[in-house]
Parts: sequence; structure tokens; C-alpha cells
Amino acid sequence: MYHDVSHLLSRLINGPTPLGRIFFSGVGGPIPELAWQVDFPRLEIVLEGEFTDAGIAETLRPWDALYVPAGGWNLPQWQTPAVTLSILFGKQQLGFSVVQWDGKKGHNLAKQHAPRRGPRIGSFLLQTLDEMQMQPQEQQTARLIVTSLLSHCRDLLGSQIQTASRSQALFEAIRDYIDERYASPLTRDAVARAFYISPNYLSHLFQKTGGIGFNEYLNHTRLEHARKLLKGYDLKIKEVAHACGFVDSNYFCRLFRKNTERSPSEYRRQYHSQLTEKKTTAE
Repeated sequence: MYHDVSHLLSRLINGPTPLGRIFFSGVGGPIPELAWQVDFPRLEIVLEGEFTDAGIAETLRPWDALYVPAGGWNLPQWQTPAVTLSILFGKQQLGFSVVQWDGKKGHNLAKQHAPRRGPRIGSFLLQTLDEMQMQPQEQQTARLIVTSLLSHCRDLLGSQIQTASRSQALFEAIRDYIDERYASPLTRDAVARAFYISPNYLSHLFQKTGGIGFNEYLNHTRLEHARKLLKGYDLKIKEVAHACGFVDSNYFCRLFRKNTERSPSEYRRQYHSQLTEKKTTAE
């Protein structure tokens, strides 16, 4: 049954056995040899057996899940035969693989892909998981988020791949345009001009096709990059704001607090405090 990824996802979502513990593998620090690190977020879910992961210094058992953020790493140390489901959240598509470790080497039992399209539901859920790294003890919330993410993956995998409609294709092109130019002084009028459409139609397109307002999407994209800069670089708050397209750093701070319930400085301190505590525990 492990060859059917859709069936596996349904079992994880609706099966009699709920998800177990949700672990978070951090970023930063020296990366061990043979560790698996990629630029995109991943979910590793144990289906059978168990193994210890050097990235978190914990033993994962059936139905436990490990979330590895973009740029993070993990290093499974197999003790017994095991089967895992791995989901890679690439920018354009999802990658599913079921791997069996027989005690000596690994075997790919299944491999599938599904395009990421439509409203950015998956991106918002992944961003929430990134936030959950700071509160790993909130297991019930983490399980609900992971279950929602698995449901979203099943929907994408199970739906028929169809040629995008004209409005869908236009929306995707505008979204990519914003993703590449978020640091520029973008406005609704300027983006509409770039695609030879009216500002009102642009707003309609985002609401109807994306289920999100233009400014809401632009701010979300900018804040997403701001969080990465706060975690990985020792920049002044004003420098982070300007690097992400916010002209007014005070507005950036208000918007950041509204979305995270923390100021940029508090967010950075809490992240590094959690990272230091995690490293100390691992040592």
C-alpha cells in the first residue's frame, strides 16, 4: 500500500491513528557530512519502524513527523528497518517519495510530483510552521497545521492537471512578477501598467483567482523575506525594512507586529534564543 501516495495521505489525514509528535529541525550551525540539506521546506513522516535523527537528537516513531525549513538539514541514523514518506515543497511543484530502509540500504518505493498552483494556501501553512519552530511545545496546534498541509497536498495530487485558464495564467505571471521584484517600490497601478490591465481588474483578479488582496499578498511576500533576513543576518531594522521594499520602517514595524505579535527585534531575539537553547540541549 505504500506505493499509493494519495492513499497514504488519506490515511494520515483520516486514519484511525492520528499524527504523533511534530519535530522541528533548525537552520544554522555546522552541517554534518552526509546530512540532507535543500533550499525548500520538507516534511518527513515515519510510516513504519523508527530512527534517530542527528538534526534534532530524537528518535522518531511511526506517525511522527519532522519539519525541515528551507535551508535546514537533517541526518537520519537508521537503527532498524523503516519506511518514510518525504514531501518536498518546491517553488513550482510538490515532490513525494516513499523510501524503505531495509537495514543496509534505502529503496525508493514510490515517487510522484504535483504542480503547486492556485491560491498560496500551502505557502501560508508552511510559513505558520516556520513560526511554530519557536513554540515546539504547542503540539496540538502543530498537528493541526501539518494535517491541513497534508490535506492540501492530497488535493493538489488528486486533482486533474488542466491547462490554466487565461485569468489563472495571468494571475500566476503577476504573482511571479511580485515575487521577483518585492524589494522595488511596487504599487497596484504600476503592476497593472506592466501587464496592460486596469488597476481595478488587477484587484478583481487577485480576489477572485487568488482569494487574497493585492496589497495583502505584496505585504505577505515582503514580510516573508523580512523574517528570513532577521533570522540570518545582523542588519539594522531599517535596513531589513528597506531591503524588503518598505520605505517607512515604522510602518514595517507596525505591520510586522500585527502579523507576528512581536516586533522585528523581539522576533530576532526569540529566534536566536531558541536556536541557542536547541544547540545547548543537543550538546
